[in-house]
Amino acid sequence: MPELEFNEEDVLSRASQGDRDAFGLLYERYIDRIFNYVYYRTGNLHDAEDLTARVFQRAMNHIHNYTDRGVPFSAWLYRIAHNLVANWHRDRSRRQEIPLNDLPVVPSKDDRPEATLVRSQEQDALLRLIRQLPAERQTLLILKFVENLSNAEIGQIMGRSEGAVKSLYHRTLLALRDQIGDQNITLEGD
Repeated sequence: MPELEFNEEDVLSRASQGDRDAFGLLYERYIDRIFNYVYYRTGNLHDAEDLTARVFQRAMNHIHNYTDRGVPFSAWLYRIAHNLVANWHRDRSRRQEIPLNDLPVVPSKDDRPEATLVRSQEQDALLRLIRQLPAERQTLLILKFVENLSNAEIGQIMGRSEGAVKSLYHRTLLALRDQIGDQNITLEGD
């Protein structure tokens, strides 16, 4: 079934006047993107679900304060998500937990167990390196590789120029490459 035309400006106007159905349309449009962002920043399914719900609750409670400044509505949601995730990391650093692996690697029928184990270890090592990056660089990688956003869209969300995003992206990839080399991590295809 083809998607009906979505006039975000009209929906935002209705939502800011208290129309919960209009806000529901915004929720449906952005829930997956915000959840993915939060999940990749936290690495924990349950916390990501909780924080995503809090993002939309906060957005619903404050949508009357939203002002269109030529930046997509999604940038406002990502900013709320970013702030909640930053608070989550700060609070979490005060109480250390041992995380359980939320998503086990599910091998395909053709994979040998040892190949699956190696791939899982490589992915874990890369995720550990990414999670050690500053929050801004993690955000960039998530928006680029998980959300598949353009540099211009990322710039709007992060409040940077497209050139600054390109530069940060380049520096981030170089830093990751160096860290991978320093830790002797072999990724598939190397």
